[in-house]
Amino acid sequence: MVKLVLTDLDDTLIPVGAPCASARARKAIHRLLSQGIHFGPVSGRIPSAMGWMFAGDEACFRTGAFSNGQIIRIDGEVALVKELPYAALCKVEDILDDEGGAALAIYETAGDGNAVLYSHEPEQVRQDEVLFSEASGDVAEDLDPDGHYVKANVHISGSYERRCRVRDRLRREVPELGFVFPNMNAPLIDISPAGWDKGSAVHALADALHIGYDEVVCFGDSENDLAMIESVPNGVAVANASEEIQDAARWHIGASAEDAVAQAMEDIAHAAETGEMPAFMRG
Repeated sequence: MVKLVLTDLDDTLIPVGAPCASARARKAIHRLLSQGIHFGPVSGRIPSAMGWMFAGDEACFRTGAFSNGQIIRIDGEVALVKELPYAALCKVEDILDDEGGAALAIYETAGDGNAVLYSHEPEQVRQDEVLFSEASGDVAEDLDPDGHYVKANVHISGSYERRCRVRDRLRREVPELGFVFPNMNAPLIDISPAGWDKGSAVHALADALHIGYDEVVCFGDSENDLAMIESVPNGVAVANASEEIQDAARWHIGASAEDAVAQAMEDIAHAAETGEMPAFMRG
């Protein structure tokens, strides 16, 4: 029996261009909750973004893992925060300055969630519309050694191939951190503590709720979802997922644009009511 449903948001639960999770998806979440099934987003986004992503419906994000699992909430309370080491972030800034066309972004984890870009070449960053348009308007040169850093990523211009090359260099030269793409098209590389990812967060949530990993269902589409999909027996790929997610997932459903995750959640809720297997798991 499924007791915990976790899903990525962008391009998984929420299609590209949609203003928020659909009314159907939110209704399906409440149906899960009414059956005693926990639901939560597992997203690279921070908690303050959840309000608009769920049309202000707080029941949909009282439990979840945010900033790629670095912030975990259970029933509305913060249960865990994983910070990023200052020295490693300084190394990232130096590498990105060397590469050019890239900058380290540090996000607020409260309030509006805006980013500050860090580079020792601030004027070059300001002149790059791909980098600077993503920020709040601030560019700084030096990180505060006494700062507390949780949500960070790389803003990077250029092709997908270039993003792969810079990601791989960062992985080699800054092993204290993890680097993954939030999706195939965004000019971003997500940063996390080495050894901690969405999969770690899934296990932490299940353990805290005393739920077996075989009772968890996870939905995803992109590289930063891979650890989550592989962390439990019932990983699910949407049809628009990357090839590596398709290969890793046990189960496959329709596309995000078709509200396939909402339909799958309806199947899970119906199965809880009838004692059957969810329809998408019968193939």
